[in-house]
Amino acid sequence: MAKYSKINSFGALKSLDVASEHYQIFSLKNAESQLGDLSKLPKSLKVLLENLLRFEDNKTVKKEDIQAIVDWQKTKKSDHEIQYRPARVLMQDFTGVPAVVDLAAMRAAVAKAGADPEKINPLSKVDLVIDHSVMVDYFGTNQAFDENVEIEMQRNGERYQFLRWGQSAFNNFSVVPPGTGICHQVNLEYLAQAVWLGESEGQTFAFPDTLVGTDSHTTMINGLGVLGWGVGGIEAEAAMLGQPISMLIPEVIGFKLTGKLKEGITATDLVLTITQMLRQKGVVGKFVEFYGDGLADLPLADRATIANMAPEYGATCGFFPIDDITLGYMHLTGRDAARSALVEAYCKEQGLWRNVGDEPLFTDTLSLDMATVNASVAGPKRPQDRVELPDIPKTFSALMELDLKPAKQEQERLINEGGAGAAVDAKQSALQNEEPHCVIDGKRYPLVHGDVVISAITSCTNTSNPSVMLAAGLLAKKAVEKGLQRKPWVKSSLAPGSKVVTDYLNASGLMPYLEKLGYNLVGYGCTTCIGNSGPLPKPIEDAIQCYDLNVASVLSGNRNFEGRVHPLVKTNWLASPPLVIAFGLAGSIRNDITQEALGTDAQGNNVYLKDIWPSQAEIDEVLQKVNTDMFHKEYAAVFEGDESWKAIQIPDSQTYEWDEHSTYIRHPPFFEGIDQPPQPIQNIQSARILAVLGDLVTTDHISPAGNIKKDSPAGRYLQAQGVEQKDFNSYGSRRGNHEVMMRGTFANIRIKNEMLGGEEGGNTLYVPTGEKMAIYDAAMKYQQDNTPLVIIAGKEYGTGSSRDWAAKGTNLLGVKAVIAESFERIHRSNLVGMGVLPLQFVDGQTRQSLNLTGQEEISISGLSDAIEPHASLEVTVKRANGSTDQFKVLCRIDTLNEVEYFKAGGILHYVLRNLIAA
Repeated sequence: MAKYSKINSFGALKSLDVASEHYQIFSLKNAESQLGDLSKLPKSLKVLLENLLRFEDNKTVKKEDIQAIVDWQKTKKSDHEIQYRPARVLMQDFTGVPAVVDLAAMRAAVAKAGADPEKINPLSKVDLVIDHSVMVDYFGTNQAFDENVEIEMQRNGERYQFLRWGQSAFNNFSVVPPGTGICHQVNLEYLAQAVWLGESEGQTFAFPDTLVGTDSHTTMINGLGVLGWGVGGIEAEAAMLGQPISMLIPEVIGFKLTGKLKEGITATDLVLTITQMLRQKGVVGKFVEFYGDGLADLPLADRATIANMAPEYGATCGFFPIDDITLGYMHLTGRDAARSALVEAYCKEQGLWRNVGDEPLFTDTLSLDMATVNASVAGPKRPQDRVELPDIPKTFSALMELDLKPAKQEQERLINEGGAGAAVDAKQSALQNEEPHCVIDGKRYPLVHGDVVISAITSCTNTSNPSVMLAAGLLAKKAVEKGLQRKPWVKSSLAPGSKVVTDYLNASGLMPYLEKLGYNLVGYGCTTCIGNSGPLPKPIEDAIQCYDLNVASVLSGNRNFEGRVHPLVKTNWLASPPLVIAFGLAGSIRNDITQEALGTDAQGNNVYLKDIWPSQAEIDEVLQKVNTDMFHKEYAAVFEGDESWKAIQIPDSQTYEWDEHSTYIRHPPFFEGIDQPPQPIQNIQSARILAVLGDLVTTDHISPAGNIKKDSPAGRYLQAQGVEQKDFNSYGSRRGNHEVMMRGTFANIRIKNEMLGGEEGGNTLYVPTGEKMAIYDAAMKYQQDNTPLVIIAGKEYGTGSSRDWAAKGTNLLGVKAVIAESFERIHRSNLVGMGVLPLQFVDGQTRQSLNLTGQEEISISGLSDAIEPHASLEVTVKRANGSTDQFKVLCRIDTLNEVEYFKAGGILHYVLRNLIAA
């Protein structure tokens, strides 16, 4: 049961009666009489202000913290630290499994220390949605969904058993079974309530619905006026256990939307435009709040699409205030009428309701007339790199360095680079052909640079939006009626974010047309966007490797970082669902599909994109098929699961019964010695550099994801445990096994280590002997000698998803510090949360200006238990020739709370030590 403030320094507590129901609220209007005018405070900051009023305790929240948010209006920025407590936590299974593993390990540690394991229990509501495990092994048939679900249950039975145990063992912990939907869409359509209720001492309190999630796209819920953002699993676990989230009062960038989208322009085009604008503006670590009268015509689903991609534009969140459109969506999706009435009354009472002409105070602003948005995609490697539709061919040509090289030259180059055995024979044989090609069902097709081999309607960003999903269905219908088909070399898939999508595609009569083009239902999950695209057909994979082709994927996702979608697909393009299908029909991104034909009809006439693109009137007509009954039907038993889920047997025990032979769930080593006092902070002496990395190294590069290679350290480990390659599954599915994950840290096939001249792949130089080896293998050799390690990097280190294993794996490899030019918000926090020191170059210095090659020894001084946030530390570099020099770095332990976490060995260690001592 929550405990809300009895101090009430600003007289905020009052009653609110709505439809004969009685609620207690912490009133911003009441507090305003002492705090000062709040009318111009951004609505996202009003949510934080209410949170502080409700949790004022003179310890974690003091009067001056509350006043600091009001005083923010004077300068529109602040360096004041606050302690924020969200109402709930959202998880997906990739990040959720290791979080539950940690909770189980904490219970084991508490029991070992002689305390009650029940001390480890979520104090806040936690929902875990299993959505990241389904892979596109089968596609293009009506049996694909059942086949993928069957293999998903086979692969992940042990993980799912563990999660079912967690649901039984922990309080306030619910699991949405596989085959239901993507966590963000389930949150948007069902879990979120806009205004949350809590009980305290027999009274019902109403307050803003807030959350953090273990997926960076938790921000999607900001479209519903719910303040939420992604954190690492480490932070989420601490929040579950009652630990407040330490944060600086953020800058808030106002984004004014005016006008309306033109005919034929989608929400995807809009969000890619906004993403590019905000990336150029620079909003990392800041709140973005949307305002302006253009919101009056912006559907809730479009708002959610924009909010979803906040991590891509770099913001902590992209917040939309609550208004009549919010209430309309709550009604459509089957929310209780009484809750909707409360949402309206509460938000109007608290000044959280969007009114016409609202102009809050912001740190800075920018604006967009939506009528200026054009059809776009993003690619080939970053979501902020927007390309207007006609410009894709020249963008790809530039990527290929001038014009595409003749295939024969490419093949000769490959042979000259060396190789052995069958691979060389295949390449030599390929030289006899005039063009690269593949053979599918006995028929030969050219396959060249720029051909689309994956066309996937996938991910939370777009599959939650009925407008773009129905537009895809309408385009498919028109394409089929014109006699078009997707190209044979294209792997196509449809992975909706919830079962409601399937309902309205069926009700509108559009699903059969999608199926005729090969966009059959493959599963309800993230699939291709998270890297679960599954294998390409063997003839395609063979051709790509034989001819070293730069092929493409087009997906309706939010992430297109290198190596993420498929290891053999080098360029990846984000597009709206109807454009995904259009490129599946075209089969290549070398062609300007706005001008060149997609194919021919039965009479041999050219068919162009404009001939099959649906009008807004056509989309609006089929949108009428989306109704409340669909939401009631699909969410009536959302936590029950199918028969295979119900049949999973689980142990009845407070502590988990670890299986030492398991290759999925292992007892992690993080809490060993937790019953002993923490070691004092000491300087880092004579550390070796494990890797020297460039700019924009993402958590996809650092954290294990996707396929496990047979000859990788993780693959060798699994084989040593008796696991055959066909049963490797993915790194994501084995996130509960630290042995696999630490071996896969920094093992991404696209990561470039400058110690090896920028060579791609997870290798490094073991400096003492000069040997090249896997980063994991080198780290273990250094650990044998008790040699501490550091990572050197460039700008925006850790950009990407909230990957807890990017920090956990770094810790287990023995890395004591990461020195970078700048850090992404979540990853910096996660490093501190795992006891790894984030340090930032200062005074314009970089790894290049300091001539750091990776062969140096690094010592870091100024570390002690008296360390303070943003301390200046000194780094001493001992070079291979024996010379030394020094430079200063900024310690990116940003808050006093983080100092305490770091001193304890990490945030979970801090929480656990306190619980054991209590």
